[in-house]
Amino acid sequence: MPMHAEDISRLIKDGIEGAEVEIIDLAGDGDHYEAIVTAEAFRGLPRIKQHQMVYAALGGRMGGELHALKLKTRAP
Repeated sequence: MPMHAEDISRLIKDGIEGAEVEIIDLAGDGDHYEAIVTAEAFRGLPRIKQHQMVYAALGGRMGGELHALKLKTRAP
């Protein structure tokens, strides 16, 4: 069963303090999303580390409940 955008946003916000999250349903099917995540915690980190933080916040749901997630991360 696909994840809801609100659940994805909540998990990221719970896992990354102060994160601002925008979720876009790319295909209209509730299974392919883009997440734009802005967080002070990303400042000075390479993009791969930023993405790893987001994946950690999702708690292993990638590839299971969450089929596809395009990520854009940045510091404010």
